[in-house]
Amino acid sequence: MSSVNLMAREVAAKIVFYGPGLSGKTTSLRKIYETVRPAHRGEMMSIATEGDRTLFFDFLPVKVERVGDCSVRLALYTVPGQVFYNATRKLVLQGADGVVFVADSQPEAMDANRESLANLEENLFEHGIRLDRFPLVMQWNKRDLDHVLPVEQLRQELNPRGVPDFETAATNGRGVLDTLKAITRLVIKDLRAKRIVPPPRPVAPAGGTQPAGLEAQLAQHLQHRQPPSAPPVAMSGGHAPAMAVIPNTPVPHRPSGSFPAIAPPPRVEPVTPPPVAPAVMAPAVVAQPAGPKLLGAASALAPGDLFDHARAAEAAFMAGNYSTCVTACTDAIRRALAYAGEGTLAQQAFLLRMDGADLLRVQGLSTQSHLRVDDAAFALYVLMQSFARLNAVGLPASE
Repeated sequence: MSSVNLMAREVAAKIVFYGPGLSGKTTSLRKIYETVRPAHRGEMMSIATEGDRTLFFDFLPVKVERVGDCSVRLALYTVPGQVFYNATRKLVLQGADGVVFVADSQPEAMDANRESLANLEENLFEHGIRLDRFPLVMQWNKRDLDHVLPVEQLRQELNPRGVPDFETAATNGRGVLDTLKAITRLVIKDLRAKRIVPPPRPVAPAGGTQPAGLEAQLAQHLQHRQPPSAPPVAMSGGHAPAMAVIPNTPVPHRPSGSFPAIAPPPRVEPVTPPPVAPAVMAPAVVAQPAGPKLLGAASALAPGDLFDHARAAEAAFMAGNYSTCVTACTDAIRRALAYAGEGTLAQQAFLLRMDGADLLRVQGLSTQSHLRVDDAAFALYVLMQSFARLNAVGLPASE
């Protein structure tokens, strides 16, 4: 299932390459990896076995077109095709937003194609999804070999719905990117239909400059979350606080809605006060709290056990203690990933679909002594990512 990163304005979607063993799923993904520009791709991981070249997953994030003012990030997976790896296929298929079915065009592979397609429909149904209502593209692979089945026969046997299909040769990449573009269009269309897109950002006023970068976005977000300071009661001459203690001075009418609602001040008897300059009293009025402190972005997302850690990181950020902020974020991220179960940090991050490069960067920042505001902002961003992923998968489970 797709997820939305509000801070990065990014919608993440998952596409799974499904099909029988050795049909060309992993080869297709490798060809995509080689074709996509390095700036737009993440690290691809693969585990090979004797019977199939993929045991668990190949993971490839690819940035594609935007939905509204949000970018779309695709996570591409393959599944093992062998029959006895069905539990793994079912696990990898969980949360998918679209499927590319890679069929082997050789005549001897037709039975395996049928079984794999039926297995796909069965596993999707166990996740509460009907195949006929799910983004699906068919990839007729190995078209570069001799004596392959005609496309018309493949369509009749495997594509009665008439979903988009493409002839491919994964070994040289022919047609593979066309298949990826087609499933991407279907997934984005489905995301738009489900309205899995946050509202657009407010437009900057004419003539103004719009802050750029994660640092400015995070600083603005935290600033907007802070409690409003007590408003100055501006009067003629700019010395309104003195009127509360000067007798026989009427308090001017205050329009409704001008200031936050506060309790009316107690009546002050007309007593001659000691001479105090209004400028000295003004700071005391401004320093009065205007209500309970509102939550910051990270603490609002934090599980109960990590609430104090998130508040400490936010407080350090607002105070300009960026090294303390990064240290607090690193500790909180490690504790958040621990909810995914036992294992290494990399295994926990994969189970929560966290970006490994982001985690490595935060760990590197925690070892540095001189940090900037953008370093602390990035650490808070990754911390909020970890909290959002925990919320998405229902962790920690409520007792």
